[in-house]
Amino acid sequence: MIIGGLQKLTLLDFPGTVACTVFTVGCNLRCPFCHNPALVFNPPEDMRISEDDFFAFLKKRQGILDGVAITGGEPLLHADICEFIAKIKSMGYKVKLDTNGTFPDRLEKILSEGNVDYVAMDLKNTFDKYAETVGITGFDVSLIKRSIKVIKDSGVDHEFRTTVVSPLHESGDFVQIAKQVEGTEKYFLQGFVDSGNLLNGEGLSEMPHDELEKALENAKKIIPQSKIRGES
Repeated sequence: MIIGGLQKLTLLDFPGTVACTVFTVGCNLRCPFCHNPALVFNPPEDMRISEDDFFAFLKKRQGILDGVAITGGEPLLHADICEFIAKIKSMGYKVKLDTNGTFPDRLEKILSEGNVDYVAMDLKNTFDKYAETVGITGFDVSLIKRSIKVIKDSGVDHEFRTTVVSPLHESGDFVQIAKQVEGTEKYFLQGFVDSGNLLNGEGLSEMPHDELEKALENAKKIIPQSKIRGES
């Protein structure tokens, strides 16, 4: 596993769990609003953490941390992700997996092995706007549709979430976006924050809060429990 960073403590990334967050290197998407381009491509060696050092850290934190959130980049890009997760789980940690949903076969295998306690999938946009939103011409949305079904059928605790970016999203889109994961209990809208270090953020901005509230109202028509992340 190629590891590009480690947050040693988080109370936010893994719901209800005192955890650390490990960042894998590489992503197959090119979302223009991505705030971590170093992880998408190839971070310098001095930013990386060896797998041995990571597991040594976990060994020291046994009894202090309860879980590990695995994010990226895109963790499922890595062929050894199953073994990586299994090793974390064998140390007594709960595991949360973040994914963009583009590797449904690998995702299904991982969830069927029972080593993931929580999975969070980014739902980028309505299916007809997906290619523009992820920066990939001719993007195959059937991958996303399959991953949604895999997650919903898995029995694993999960959430879907959308980072809301103007002008890629409009408040009216969120009826259709929510329909794409209808039947789930946890759907979150996340306000875009310009970190100043985006992959290609020209012309992108945060959706005004009144419009974000309209987006939430629309999502709630399909998924009544929908929330804006960070708001009660």
